[in-house]
Amino acid sequence: MLFAAAVVWNDRSVGHAVEAYVFHDAGKIPATRVALVLGTAKYRKGGGINPFYKHRIDGAFDLYHAGKVEYILVSGDNGTRHYNEPQTMKKDLVAKGIPAKRIFTDYAGFDTYDSMLRANKIFGLDTLTVVSQDFHVRRAVYIGRRLGMHPYGYAVPGPGGISGIRLRLREMLARVKAKIDILSRRNPKFLGEKIRIE
Repeated sequence: MLFAAAVVWNDRSVGHAVEAYVFHDAGKIPATRVALVLGTAKYRKGGGINPFYKHRIDGAFDLYHAGKVEYILVSGDNGTRHYNEPQTMKKDLVAKGIPAKRIFTDYAGFDTYDSMLRANKIFGLDTLTVVSQDFHVRRAVYIGRRLGMHPYGYAVPGPGGISGIRLRLREMLARVKAKIDILSRRNPKFLGEKIRIE
């Protein structure tokens, strides 16, 4: 019971800590130079387009089209030759009309902590806009701000019903892991040479 109470408290503290930095309206979010789109699979296991993916791609396009960002950094898993989240995201953003030269790829964003830390250490970003679903973007913004960055979050639509409840339960545990990562100041799986977004 004590562990469950601590998990719930931690979940709420993370969400509330970044309330002022998370936006649901592209017209109201402060302009930044770069949007960071956090990766996910394009297709669902049962077939069809993953709605999480679609909304993140649409959200990045909306920010760029509204003049809220100049560049887009797509960060995700490139763990195998046949699975490449960043390259897939870049391809679909180009198909929507964003110039390829405005899109940068981070192939070592294996989790949210790595994506945020690499955005800072490798790509030199401090102020940026993170694009993902509300529950996820709050964790990303929290991680960034605890690491000394100044990110904003653009929350795109997410699931409701039973799927939403399951995801929130998973998110509670993910926020515990985020706290551990921050406190331990662990290094990402890969670092590498610096890349300038320009």
